Amino acid sequence: MKFRTLFFIHSALVTIHYSSAAAEQDQRATDGSASPTPNVIVIMADDLGYGDVGCYGAKPENIKTPHIDQLATEGLQFTSGYCSASTCTPTRYALLTGTHAFRVKGSGIAGPNSPALIKPDVVTMPDLLQKAGYKTAVIGKWHLGLGDKQPDWNGDLKPGPLEIGFDYSFLLPTTNDRVPQVYVENHRVLNLDPKDPLWVGHKKPSPDHKTGISHRDELKMDWSHGHNSTIHNGISRIGFYTGGHAARFRDEDLADKWVEKSEAWIKQNKDNPFFLFFASHDLHVPRIPHERFQGKSRTGYRGDAIVQLDWCVGEIVRILKEQGLEKNTMIVFCSDNGSVLDDGYKDDAVEKLHDHQPAGPYAGGKYKIQEGGTRTPFITYWPGTINPGVSEQIVCTIDLATSLATHLGVAIPEDACLDSLDVMPALLGQEGAKGRSNLIQQDNGNGGTLGTFGYRSGKWKLQRKNASDRKTKMANEDPAKMKHTLYDLDADPAEKNNVAKQNPEVFARLKAELQKQLDDGRTRH
Repeated sequence: MKFRTLFFIHSALVTIHYSSAAAEQDQRATDGSASPTPNVIVIMADDLGYGDVGCYGAKPENIKTPHIDQLATEGLQFTSGYCSASTCTPTRYALLTGTHAFRVKGSGIAGPNSPALIKPDVVTMPDLLQKAGYKTAVIGKWHLGLGDKQPDWNGDLKPGPLEIGFDYSFLLPTTNDRVPQVYVENHRVLNLDPKDPLWVGHKKPSPDHKTGISHRDELKMDWSHGHNSTIHNGISRIGFYTGGHAARFRDEDLADKWVEKSEAWIKQNKDNPFFLFFASHDLHVPRIPHERFQGKSRTGYRGDAIVQLDWCVGEIVRILKEQGLEKNTMIVFCSDNGSVLDDGYKDDAVEKLHDHQPAGPYAGGKYKIQEGGTRTPFITYWPGTINPGVSEQIVCTIDLATSLATHLGVAIPEDACLDSLDVMPALLGQEGAKGRSNLIQQDNGNGGTLGTFGYRSGKWKLQRKNASDRKTKMANEDPAKMKHTLYDLDADPAEKNNVAKQNPEVFARLKAELQKQLDDGRTRH
């Protein structure tokens, strides 16, 4: 607990100062001027690719996204906005902690019974914002584990968000292709009947338990690979669970529930500066948008889910306007990783793609270190403060913790936010502001520095791939034996042509820089 204890002591005076700043925000909100302590809403889409929305190249005949496009038109649209990893759990870990997930053992994709991956002694972005007088909430997909050794689904689910800086949480506990299909509000499963306890496990609980294999003919959405265990709402999932029937939700209603809970929480906390992490699930499999969005695109349920996400963005803006909060609120729109088509279900994502390009001009997507895996839509919006425009600066979701804390004058402990840089001037579009000079891009690795990485520096992109030894099954520990390739993103955004031989000095420099950042254990100094 030492980091958190030192953090509390170090920031005590800051807390006193910014409690008065919160009061100042109330006064400023009434006269229409921008607040020095803005409300902050991070809208994180799930599996949204660079080219999936109109302002980043999606054709309106395929998918219409008017609300996201309006954010870009009235805000700052980044052409080099990134998440830190090409899968959801590592990116979410890095967003909240400011530290690359590969530095933490066991931080790969969380399973149904995963314990809390962010421990209570870790200083987080909501921690830092609480020190500035903010109320904090996370609403939507969590997928960062709950509980100590594993979740206690019938008891208190802690540690969880409330133990790492959030005042309120309303969660999809894992991800919806994994069991269980229940909401968790703060520490408890919502609407759970104690007479019908919830059990979650890795093995089939009984011979007659229905699965996507044994009862495939009962599915309303068939699986293509892997997602063939417990059936709920006509869809089979990863993992097994029984009971908790009164607590189970319908997939089609998730987006409406996130908006409903967000509106209630914003109204309740509008007189204080607040931070809301709105964690969408729409595009992640199984893609089952609400009936009113089905058929709204010509690209199948995946496109319909993007339309539903766009509606959510419009609703958040509507709520802010109705509450008179728009000019005092900074919205960051981003994604947890790039696009994927067939991710385990037969939902026509491939068959109805037409000429839509989910990753835009980039190669790869979810699970990959190519640009399509981590370069995503990234928009900042703050009317009256952020001038509309397009920015080529490199920014990343991992930087939000340090950027916001520095903007608010909150001190960050030396041993916290190890890879989060202050790019707030770039996020605000200030004249002459610079973003990152380089960025590590993590793939689907489960922690550790021996994995596969991308590394961007200016126009150059290094790929480092490490394969396990065939005999020992262990990752190669010698960086010199790993495969490195180099690409010029200006000339070759799809990373097709290895130009390492033509640029030996650049190649050597990037390899050395990446290895140093891996070895140092941090990039914030």
